[in-house]
Amino acid sequence: MAIGLTIIYGVLKVVNFAHGEFLMLAMFAAFFGYRLLGIDPYFLAFLTLPLFFLLGIVIQKFLIQPTLEKGEEHIQILLTMGLAWVLQNIVLFLCGPDYRTLQLPYTDTTLKLANVYLSVPKIIACSGAALFTLFIHLLFKKTRFGKAIRAAAQEPWGAYLVGINVKRIYYISFAMGIICVAIAGFLIIPFFYTAPMVGAQFTLIAFVVVVLGGLGSFTGAFVCGFLVGIVEALGGALLPGSYQELIVFSFFVLVLLFKPSGIFANR
Repeated sequence: MAIGLTIIYGVLKVVNFAHGEFLMLAMFAAFFGYRLLGIDPYFLAFLTLPLFFLLGIVIQKFLIQPTLEKGEEHIQILLTMGLAWVLQNIVLFLCGPDYRTLQLPYTDTTLKLANVYLSVPKIIACSGAALFTLFIHLLFKKTRFGKAIRAAAQEPWGAYLVGINVKRIYYISFAMGIICVAIAGFLIIPFFYTAPMVGAQFTLIAFVVVVLGGLGSFTGAFVCGFLVGIVEALGGALLPGSYQELIVFSFFVLVLLFKPSGIFANR
């Protein structure tokens, strides 16, 4: 999810406050896809990713791009916040406020490793996130298309002058960010509840990860995502209930005090 935020901000310089709502949409798609059609969430991800890609392009083209062309950054913030509320309330109207969990054949499956029991769905989620992040990294670093994206992010006018269709790059980059967050939703649905408001809490922690790593830093988002996950897990072992996030946000405040640009801001 943090990688998706990083792509959108790094290329378009847009802070997407509706990011978590696309995670929520993916989780609901996985939930009803399994309940109504019996399709496994992991398999359904491959079937629906083109739809999320198309959704990202539509939102970028008709909502975000007009504000970019006018150069009104504060409007982008208000726009994405409004989009988040619209998506939340549409799902709330259609599905109701109930919390839903998906019980799959492998939901409670564990793997014993050195007397430690590990959740198989969480291992799949971690591995899937790492592999997809590696794929995005190679796409950006090793392909001609990735170089075009980086050129448009660093110097849009220069990229335009050498023949790069910057507007098309913006469409695709925003859609790639939406695909990243959708994959996150499909990966966590086997062990996490879904509800119309579930995206907000993930948006908050994703922003923490992105700011810690340095806005626009791909490496920072990847490393700090794991770091925040470890700190949060340790906090859950040391502190009860929601207090586990106290350690994460305390660490966040310390980093902002001593390195406000982020840990990997210069890389």
